[in-house]
Amino acid sequence: MDEIFTTLSDWRSQQESIALATVVETWRSSPRPVGAKLATTLSGKVAGSVSAGCVEGAIIETSYQVIRSGVPRLLTFGVTDDDAWGVGLTCGGTIKVFVEPAQAFDGIYTPLMEALEARRPFVIVTVLDGIEPLLNHKCIFFPDGHSAGDLALLDADLRRVKDAALAQLDREEGGEFALEDGAHFFLDVYPPVPRLVVVGAVHIAEKLIAMANLLGFDTILIDPRKTFATEERFPHVQTLIQEWPQKALPRISLDRFAYVVSLTHDPKFDDPTLQIALGSDARYVGVLGSRRSHAMRLERLREAGLDEAQLARIHAPIGLPLGERSPAEIAVSILAEIIQVRSGVS
Repeated sequence: MDEIFTTLSDWRSQQESIALATVVETWRSSPRPVGAKLATTLSGKVAGSVSAGCVEGAIIETSYQVIRSGVPRLLTFGVTDDDAWGVGLTCGGTIKVFVEPAQAFDGIYTPLMEALEARRPFVIVTVLDGIEPLLNHKCIFFPDGHSAGDLALLDADLRRVKDAALAQLDREEGGEFALEDGAHFFLDVYPPVPRLVVVGAVHIAEKLIAMANLLGFDTILIDPRKTFATEERFPHVQTLIQEWPQKALPRISLDRFAYVVSLTHDPKFDDPTLQIALGSDARYVGVLGSRRSHAMRLERLREAGLDEAQLARIHAPIGLPLGERSPAEIAVSILAEIIQVRSGVS
């Protein structure tokens, strides 16, 4: 989504007429999740996707109408038949898409872009239906309680909308919300950016960090060996810390958005990393090594005072069993396991 809004910013500077389509609800199988976006200009530029190609043509045509009229549209697309490839889904699902003129973001544009730049979490609330004067109006809420936009006209109901928005943010998923009076909203969630903390400036780490960046992770590399932990070897890492993990890790927020990976095969690195990470709320803790070396590692950690519940959190041998051999393939298997844990798929 960062890329979509960066593109919108570029188009705005070029005085383009823009529409933005957003998936606001899905049923059964759907090619793209809630919150997926497709941006279109009247001059023919396109960015993003709402259905991996199934209904993009129809969305773009509707976007042109929305740009010209200034009136948003709420569309529903279901299962396609043999003669309707361009306007239906082949996956058996249904999606609801809200198409709106990009001017709708004017009232929250500055705080929105500032939050994206700072990688802060937030929720955008959009009126979809039920409050005609406010149709398409927006407000942005932040976890610290402050907000921006024009939904203050909701008066007493604003607290309920805000509470619902922040609850969705805590669940890390967007969705719809309705009040008893018929007011209908879309809660577009931008959760905290996940952080990948890698201990060990090894060859696998080079590939892993590059791939994690493509998936939108903030990447942190920790290794005191200045010969290995260099910006030349790791040009894509966001944060490079040339310290021992026992010194560096306590300064990093290892909350449920943190994923910790130790890659050195060396107890001097692995053991303190695991002791700190397993005592935190980090969502994923993985370590490289064979089953034999991991059994020895577990004994050392027991002696250090870790209990069986903590030890059970370790992903070792690290990564999904994909038959990987090369550093790049091992990196793929590690990221695949992290994605599995992040999505809650067992």
